[in-house]
Amino acid sequence: MTTVPAQSAAPVDSERSPNPAALAPDVPIERIPRHIAIIMDGNGRWAAERGDPRSVGHLEGVKAARRTIESCSKLGVEVLTLFSFSSENWKRPTAEISALMELYCQNLRAERDGAVKRNIRFRQIGRRNGLPEEVLREVDEMVQLTSACTGPTLCLAINYGSRAEITDAVRNIAVRVQDGELAPENITEDVIGQELSTAGLPDPDLLIRTAGEMRISNFLLWQISYAELYVTDTHWPAFDEAALLKAIRDYASRERRFGGLKKDPTAPQA
Repeated sequence: MTTVPAQSAAPVDSERSPNPAALAPDVPIERIPRHIAIIMDGNGRWAAERGDPRSVGHLEGVKAARRTIESCSKLGVEVLTLFSFSSENWKRPTAEISALMELYCQNLRAERDGAVKRNIRFRQIGRRNGLPEEVLREVDEMVQLTSACTGPTLCLAINYGSRAEITDAVRNIAVRVQDGELAPENITEDVIGQELSTAGLPDPDLLIRTAGEMRISNFLLWQISYAELYVTDTHWPAFDEAALLKAIRDYASRERRFGGLKKDPTAPQA
């Protein structure tokens, strides 16, 4: 596949600049999360409730992802990470996996020009090993096409598992130590963070899980250490802008202490 240079792609659409005050005037700009991570759950259950095949749920899930990407762009969210396909999802029926991979390729092709026009930088995390060659080609082309974009980052977790990610990071650090590049006493949290697939991105401020499940599912275990968790019963295909804003308003109402004490409103200000 011939790769088109990023500079020849469509010009950035300046009319799509973030305007959080227009969408959520009640939320202070400084309380808009920089990084939102979402465990998109419930496609199959949403379809089953309507008597539709699971494939319909996946198609509607793609629409929900598009809505969320657009809303986050308008809100000025810097990074949106979507848990799209876990390393455990290979246990699903072969036909469903093949359909999901083909759907992914189709959407990567369909969204190329739009991503560049909206100034969205694309990134994929997760192990490449095991993914179909067609998927890797489409991913690499999307990454190159959007490499010059300076707006929000869309990060898709495909064939991703956090334990595998941390294991890979530890292996890389071990090799650096073995080669004499890094002393064991110089291994810090920052060093580990730079070996993770999310290196260079801020840690998630808000983790949203749809479909009411109360678990993390091996997603960004290192990165969400201080993220605010929000669970909604809404299935992913039904997740819309109103649902996103509800989650953000809930997040904005919380006091993030990062291990410190709750602020005393009566205490004198420095």
